[in-house]
Amino acid sequence: MYKKSFITDCEGPLTLNDNAFELANHFIDNGGELFKILSLYDDYLVDEVKKPNYKAGNTLLLILPFFLVENIKNKDMIEFSRNNIFTVSESKFLLDYLKERMNTYIVSTSYGQYIEALANYMDFPFKNTFYTKVDVDALDITDDEISKIIEFKDQILENPEDYELFDSIFFNEIPKMGFYNLIKEVDVIGGEGKKLAIDKIIDNDSIDINEILYIGDSITDVEPLRFARDHDGISISFNGNIYPLKEAEIAIISPSAITTAVIANIYADNDKKLVLDFINDYNDENNLEELFKKYDIDYNVKEEFFKVFENYDKPIIKIVNQENFDEILEASTKMRNEIRGQDIGGLG
Repeated sequence: MYKKSFITDCEGPLTLNDNAFELANHFIDNGGELFKILSLYDDYLVDEVKKPNYKAGNTLLLILPFFLVENIKNKDMIEFSRNNIFTVSESKFLLDYLKERMNTYIVSTSYGQYIEALANYMDFPFKNTFYTKVDVDALDITDDEISKIIEFKDQILENPEDYELFDSIFFNEIPKMGFYNLIKEVDVIGGEGKKLAIDKIIDNDSIDINEILYIGDSITDVEPLRFARDHDGISISFNGNIYPLKEAEIAIISPSAITTAVIANIYADNDKKLVLDFINDYNDENNLEELFKKYDIDYNVKEEFFKVFENYDKPIIKIVNQENFDEILEASTKMRNEIRGQDIGGLG
């Protein structure tokens, strides 16, 4: 075990996917639009209503009845996931490098079928991942329930902002259905679920509570980012939307995960202060060769960084504050949409 732990969200910092959205878009007629509507509703329940015992990322539960209507099985989710992994540039390099420097984990809201496929693709230990476990093969749905869910789907698509209707569907009508007893037991690893995963990691690794780096990009990362920041760890928004940027101390805006590797490289062998010193120097120094030499950046990380950014502007690495927040949010949103696409980039 190492003295520090690197904990990353999957979709965003490592991959360009939103696997649940992509599954819905592929297997359900108008499923992409349905998922986007439910994702906004999910954000509303978390950010505005602050619904008790409701986790960010519960869109993965809301969409499940519509998967059942299409008779989607575990094998379908696994096969689709294996064939549709799109990674952030140099994310495999990042994980390979970190495995020899820090205790490294992926903590994701995504379904386990996707995370296992991703772990195999990245040659990353599946045992070092946390994810939402769903066995769709165990969920049975009757013909009457299928008809009702199809009716609900039409109502949602026709009334995309009628959240009172959604409340009735998801918290009154669907809970009466037979399959709901199994769905309600699914533990979504989002928001507070991710923070609980960090608790387990800290306990398992026997590290100090402040010796973690957490990186995320969406509303499901708010609690773990806040936890890392409040306990003087490293908290990073990677091409994040407004939710993680409100919590993270550091913003990385980059098309490549090699930028993350630079920060992780410094933090692996030094304290947080040196990371912050590097960021300040990075924004004042034009000669990055000299800067990387000063901070003793690993040769392979340095070489990969300069190869990636040989013909591009250097990536943005900033300490987030009130004065620069709007500027960072604009740049982060732009990069997020450019590399992940508007549909996925726009999801909470």
